[in-house]
Amino acid sequence: MEQNSNLKVDFAGLTLASPVITASGTCGYADELAEFMDVSRLGAITTKSISLEPRKGNPTPRIVETNSGMLNAIGLANMGLQRFQDEIIPVLQSLDTKIFVNLAGKTIDEYVKVAQTLAHSDAIDGFELNISCPNVKKGGITFGTDPKLIKEITSAVKDVCLSKPLMVKLTPTVTDISMTAAAAVEAGADALSLVNTFTAMVIDVQKRKPVLANRTGGLSGPAIKPIAVYLVNKVYNEVARDAGIPILGMGGIRTVSDALEFIIAGATAVGIGTATFVYPDTTKNIIDGLATYCKNEGISNITELIGCLE
Repeated sequence: MEQNSNLKVDFAGLTLASPVITASGTCGYADELAEFMDVSRLGAITTKSISLEPRKGNPTPRIVETNSGMLNAIGLANMGLQRFQDEIIPVLQSLDTKIFVNLAGKTIDEYVKVAQTLAHSDAIDGFELNISCPNVKKGGITFGTDPKLIKEITSAVKDVCLSKPLMVKLTPTVTDISMTAAAAVEAGADALSLVNTFTAMVIDVQKRKPVLANRTGGLSGPAIKPIAVYLVNKVYNEVARDAGIPILGMGGIRTVSDALEFIIAGATAVGIGTATFVYPDTTKNIIDGLATYCKNEGISNITELIGCLE
């Protein structure tokens, strides 16, 4: 099916070919999905997290399947900023789609250095701020659970992004996600992505030990979708709509219907993650399905559906 103009969306000033974006950490650094689909049909690709220095990540085992999902405790393993510049930026320049780089770090200064360096690259269109990282200077508290820290890190990174949009990725493990969303918006976030994974555990009953070497991991997949849809709708109604801030909705999306739920709930775009491990062409199938849905329903542009929940 050819790319359909009725799927184009404006996302924080970027015109996306479709509202379908790959979720960070699920499609490698950039071009790993290219053999399964025409990546120019994607709204954007989000790279895995990039930190200032290389990270080996957590010890294995660090992935385990669950009913309707999976837990991962990869630990933000990545090649680091320098190798990313040397090896991946040239690849990104050859891809005909928007590119978001997911930023990670142990301190605000580390986030700033990575963003400041990459902001000068024409191959990068925007950034996704991973605030689910522990802040070592604050005793390991996660950036994304403290509104004050969210404001501090969002403001600091936004200052060095030049004209590139900054999207803040929200963790669901907070009392009120609207408070953390509002903190990010007040500090200058151009977009929000939600939700990140839920902290969870799987136990080996024979060994009576956690299956993951890290004990806990992030739960993703279909099991979290109804919660994610609710949280997207909550943030849309209480923060994003009035602020004019787009949302990248994610959490267990496998089908066209799943994607439509998020859009109707208030997401401008949707992130596809865990499903691609099972079916690498999931993004292509959802793009085709959205175009068909719009045609069958007489919808001239998919933006008509954003936040239309009654």
